[in-house]
Amino acid sequence: MNQIQGSIGRLQGAGLMATTLLGTGVFILPQMTIALAGSGALLTWIFLTLAIIPVTLVFGRLAGVFPHAAGPAYFVEKAFGRTLGRTIGLIFLLVVPLGAPAAIMMTFQFVNELVPLSGWKQVLIELMLLVLLLAINLKGIQVSAKLQFALTLAIVTVVVVMFGAGGANLSDLELAVPTASSDMSLVMAAAGIAFWSFLGIEAMTHLAGDFKNPNRDMLPSMIIGTVLVGLVYVACTLLLLFVPPTDGLAMVVAFDQLVGGYGAQIIGVLGIAGGLSTVNVYTASVARLIWSFSREGVLPRYFDQLNQHSVPVRALIAVLLTMAGVIVLTYLFGQELEHLIAWTNGIFVIIYFAAMLAAAKLLSKRYLPLVICGVLFCLMMAIALGTNMLYAVILTLVVAPLLWWQKVHHVRKQLALANI
Repeated sequence: MNQIQGSIGRLQGAGLMATTLLGTGVFILPQMTIALAGSGALLTWIFLTLAIIPVTLVFGRLAGVFPHAAGPAYFVEKAFGRTLGRTIGLIFLLVVPLGAPAAIMMTFQFVNELVPLSGWKQVLIELMLLVLLLAINLKGIQVSAKLQFALTLAIVTVVVVMFGAGGANLSDLELAVPTASSDMSLVMAAAGIAFWSFLGIEAMTHLAGDFKNPNRDMLPSMIIGTVLVGLVYVACTLLLLFVPPTDGLAMVVAFDQLVGGYGAQIIGVLGIAGGLSTVNVYTASVARLIWSFSREGVLPRYFDQLNQHSVPVRALIAVLLTMAGVIVLTYLFGQELEHLIAWTNGIFVIIYFAAMLAAAKLLSKRYLPLVICGVLFCLMMAIALGTNMLYAVILTLVVAPLLWWQKVHHVRKQLALANI
C-alpha cells in the first residue's frame, strides 16, 4: 500500500480535535495560569478562545482544499517553495524531543493521583504508555477517533456536572471576575503557557487524508472541537478560582468539594486518557509527516511503507523510540515542565505564523481578514513568550540554511551528471 484511505467522519474528527486540545492540559493548565495571573487567568482563556478561532478556520480551509500528510509543511511549500516548506516540516519533527516529555510529564501527574510513583518506576510506566500507543496506532487512526469522541463526551460531562454543582453558589461568582487592575503583563505571560492548550490544530491537518471527505468535514470538525475546548477551559478556570491553593491537582480538590468525592479516581482516569489522546494524535501526525518526507526523498525511503490499516509502521516505531529515549534523558538530566511547554509553544508559533502567511497566498481574498487576525495572534503569542522564543528561532535559523545548502548541492550534482 502507498496511499492513505480516508475513514473519519465529521463527528469523529470533532472528537479527535477536542481531545487533542483538551488532552494533557484540561485539568492542569487552568491551575498553572491562575498561579501566574490570579483572576486574570479568566481573561487569558477568553482571549485565547476568541483569538484562536480565525487560526482554526484558516487551518481547516487549508486542510480541506489541500489535504496532505505533511500538513503545514505542504501549505508553506506550495506557497513559498520547497526549502521553506521542508524547514517547517523538520522543525515540527524536532519539536517532539520537547513536546513528548512535556505531555507525558503532565499525564503522569494524574497517574500519581491514583498510584504515587517516583524514580525509575515512573519512567517504566511512561515507557509502558508508549507501548500502549503503539498498539492503538497499529489499528489505524479511525479506531482512535471513535475512542476519543467518547472521551470528549466524558470530559465535557464531568466539567458540566462540576459547573452545575458549583452553580448553587451564584452569590460568590463576583469573586472570580477579573478586576480592572488585573496585571496585563501577567495575563499575557499566562497566555504564553496556555497556548499549549491549542497545540493540535495544526496536527489535525496532517490527518486530512484520513477523512472521508476532507473538503466538506475538516473545517466543521476543527471549529466545533476548538470552540468546545475553549468553553471547557473557561469553565474549568472559573471553577478553580473558588478552590484554595494546593500543592496537588486543584481539579481533584474542586471535584471533591463540589461533587462529594472520588475526584482522584475520576479526574485521574480522564486525565490519563486525555493525555494519551494528545500524544496519540501527535504520534500519528509525526509518523505521517515522516512517511510523506520519505516518499519525497527528504528522509530515507525506509520509512515509505504502510500496513493494511494505512499506518506508516516504520515511521511510527521510529517516533515512539525517539520519545522513549527522550523520556529517559529528561529523567536523567531533569527539566522544568514550564520550560518544556514554553519552548514547545515557541516552535508552534513559528509554524502557525508560516501557515498563516501561506494561506494569504493560497486561499481566496475573502479569507484575508481571518489570515490577518491569525498573523496578529501569532505575533502576540511571540511577545508573550519573550525569550522562550529563542529555541524556536535558533532551530529555524539552523535548519533553513542546511536545507538550502542541500538543495543547492542536489542541483549542482544533477548539472554535473548532465554534463558527463
